Amino acid sequence: MTLTLLGIESSCDDTAAAVVRGTDVLASVVYGQTALHADFGGVVPEIAARAHAEKLDLCIEEALQKSGLTLPELDGIAVTAGPGLIGGVLSGVMCAKGLSAATGLPLIGVNHLAGHALTPRLTDQVPYPYLMLLVSGGHCQFLIAESHDTYQRIGGTIDDAPGEAFDKTARILGLPQPGGPSVEKAAAAGNAKRFKLPRPLLNQPGCDMSFSGLKTAILRARDSVVAEKGGLTPQDQADLCAGFQSAVTDVLIEKTRRAMQAYLALNPEKRSFAIAGGVAANGAIRDGLMQVCAELDTDFVAPPLNLCTDNAAMIAYAGIEMMQAGHRDDLTLSARPRWPLDQRAAPMLGSGKKGAKA
Repeated sequence: MTLTLLGIESSCDDTAAAVVRGTDVLASVVYGQTALHADFGGVVPEIAARAHAEKLDLCIEEALQKSGLTLPELDGIAVTAGPGLIGGVLSGVMCAKGLSAATGLPLIGVNHLAGHALTPRLTDQVPYPYLMLLVSGGHCQFLIAESHDTYQRIGGTIDDAPGEAFDKTARILGLPQPGGPSVEKAAAAGNAKRFKLPRPLLNQPGCDMSFSGLKTAILRARDSVVAEKGGLTPQDQADLCAGFQSAVTDVLIEKTRRAMQAYLALNPEKRSFAIAGGVAANGAIRDGLMQVCAELDTDFVAPPLNLCTDNAAMIAYAGIEMMQAGHRDDLTLSARPRWPLDQRAAPMLGSGKKGAKA
């Protein structure tokens, strides 16, 4: 039986709803909040949560209209239940609970990271196991996806995620948010070799990464230029962006090469490497990772850009795989700010009262 699910996503600053039938995306709607946070240099959790509460019903209604379906024609409702900004996650979970209670439709709580990790199966029907690089504003992990609910983390960032580093670099250099596209655009006109920037942990074994020191290096390089010239020219910005982007790319390429060796040691029947998350939209990073895959005779899978960033189609599809495996939630489903995919691995960023961060 082919299942049709409504997906709801509100973990950060995008309010999203989608209707997916099997692997067909019937409708996908995303309401962004960039303008709401533009004056603050980043996402303000309280503003984001309020915007989700105001837009969720409109977003869901539009997705249903575009799909040509009504709620009674669906098989279930999948919603991001974590990890993320707790106010936003809570908005989505409460909305999904209300719809489930009113319609009697099954409720499925989805890990946001699982949504990203399963996107290659939605778009390309990639068979298990496959190697996944989840690289976004809040996360950076190498995962071997063994099934819809079994993941082996073989490396990740021990501090800032690449997307966060891109945003902070843009802020340091006076470029608009979101930082990823701004830095990539400026880097196109820059000289990546002008500034000598570090490649953190590149000489250390394993697949773990660190981007906090690179961000600090950009700050110091900027301050040095400002002290010398009294300010930054557009070319200075471009060169700093090019150097930063090159450093991030070098780290991701080398760590991917190592992660691939661990994955290929499993002798998968079909060798596949996939990327997802907002940073996966960066052209230089994609090109570098494609080259690694070509060298190792492994399929490279990159979902369309609109499915790399936060969206509800990936949540609906993850819910479909979970329902097919017999998973259901009830109205006790809770919002979780922290929810690591690999429950067996030691926390990368430490733990608190609410559990492992990642």
